[in-house]
Amino acid sequence: MDSVSFMTPKEARQMIRDNQWIKPTAGVASGYTQANLVILPKKYAFDFLLFCQRNPKPCPILDVTDMGDPHPPLFAPDADLRVDLPKYRVYRYGELVEEPTDLLHLWNEDLVAFLIGCSFTFEKALLQGGIPVRHIEAGCNVPMYKTNINCKKAGPFEGPMVVSMRPIPEHLVVKAVEITSRYPNVHGAPVHIGNPSSIGIRDLENPDFGDRVVVGENEVPVFWACGVTPQAVAMHVKPEIMITHAPGHMFITDVLDENLR
Repeated sequence: MDSVSFMTPKEARQMIRDNQWIKPTAGVASGYTQANLVILPKKYAFDFLLFCQRNPKPCPILDVTDMGDPHPPLFAPDADLRVDLPKYRVYRYGELVEEPTDLLHLWNEDLVAFLIGCSFTFEKALLQGGIPVRHIEAGCNVPMYKTNINCKKAGPFEGPMVVSMRPIPEHLVVKAVEITSRYPNVHGAPVHIGNPSSIGIRDLENPDFGDRVVVGENEVPVFWACGVTPQAVAMHVKPEIMITHAPGHMFITDVLDENLR
C-alpha cells in the first residue's frame, strides 16, 4: 500500500486503466482529491445538477463534463472517465445490472458526467491529526449506510441520504469534526455522531455498501454524508440508465486535497 500511496494521479490512473488495481482507492495517490462519479443522459443533467445544488452535503459538485466528452475539464483534463476508475456500476431502471471495469461499450455522445466530492479526500488530514482511519488500517472499503434523512427533491431526483462511517476514539471526536469541517467541498463536518438508530441505521454490522469495520471500546461511530447517495437515488428514481463508480472505487483527480480546504 505504501508504494501506491506515493504515486502521482497520472501514474495511479494508468495503473487502474491497465486493470492492475481493481479495488477501493482509499490511500492511493495520497494527498490528491478523489471523486465520486455519476453519468446520466443529457435530459437528466439539469435536474441532477439542481439536485446536487440543493443537497451540497452528500453531493458537492466538483466538475461537470460537456455532453459526450469523457474528460473532466477542471480536475483532470488529460484523464478519461471511461477507463480511469477501477470499477463502475450500471443501473437500468433502478436495478444494478453490471459492474464493468471500463465504459467503452456503453459511452455515447448523449452522456454527461459529474464528479462529486469524496470523503477519502480528508482522510490524510485525519491521519496527520493522529486520528485513526479504520478501513485504511484494515485494508478494506469504508462502510456506508442508507439513512432516514431525506434529500431535497429536484425534478425526478429524490431519495435517502447515504452516510459513510468511521469509528473515532471518544477523546478525538471533536478534533475529527474540526478537521473535516475545513473541507466543505468534500462533505465537510459529520451529519451525525453516535446512536445509529437515530438516523435509521438498524444494524451497524451490515452496511448497505462497502465493508464492515469494528467499532472498538471507547470509540464512537461518526457519520459523514456520502457521495454514494446518487446510487440510492437511482434505485428510487429508476432512470433508464445511470452509471456510477462502484462504492469506494473512486476517480483520482490532479487536484491536491489542500486546495479544497
